[in-house]
Amino acid sequence: MLLVIAAIVCVATVPLFGGRLTRLTELNIRAVWAALAAAGLQVWITQAPHGSHELHVVMHLASYALVAYFLAANRSLPGMPVLALGAALNILAIVSNGGVMPASASALRIAGIEVTDGFANSAAVTHPHLLWLGDVIPVPGPWPIGNVLSVGDLLIFAGALYLLHRACGSRLSVGRRPVPADS
Repeated sequence: MLLVIAAIVCVATVPLFGGRLTRLTELNIRAVWAALAAAGLQVWITQAPHGSHELHVVMHLASYALVAYFLAANRSLPGMPVLALGAALNILAIVSNGGVMPASASALRIAGIEVTDGFANSAAVTHPHLLWLGDVIPVPGPWPIGNVLSVGDLLIFAGALYLLHRACGSRLSVGRRPVPADS
């Protein structure tokens, strides 16, 4: 839920800095189906955590494969290299830990996230690999704000924020010119 709240705040900043959200309709975004399918898989694995652990791992990795396809299809859009780097760092941490994003136990505690039975796409892992790429940044607070984030998550948000402001021509974008429709 924190990610949804952050996305809403990012969108709300566009008009505050003179951008026009209607310019988003001019973007030529490809493979939207892949992004929607990846989001659907992520929702499924987090909302239905019980069942085959192996199936959950496969679906988690498949969601990142779909994200990679989406990013590759839209690589010419501004911000996509930063988004892709963030996603790559996340998948590196996930693959290195058997299909689960490693999380710091203290970050989970600070964020108020309780360990539950079943599959968790982010969890404290015994002997984690590349923990520094995992969910180690706590965001304290009650639900829906409490969460843990990774360096990759921050890069994904930075890339998305840059794309949003550049596409909408806000004062925060370099050069303040919106992205041409044929990008």
